[in-house]
Amino acid sequence: MRYVMQFMKEEDGIGIVELILILVILIALVLLFKNKITSVIDDAWKSFDKDSKSIINGKEG
Repeated sequence: MRYVMQFMKEEDGIGIVELILILVILIALVLLFKNKITSVIDDAWKSFDKDSKSIINGKEG
């Protein structure tokens, strides 16, 4: 009986379980909002590219 109680109090694997749950939730959110994330990154990249070209060509602002 003592071994069962000691096993129940042991929490060594709890950190791994929490990490796996966080990763699963993160992956699910990425898959759920994949199109929106891609759109935001694409818009940001286009803006960055446009601004950098205008700076290189000397047309700031």
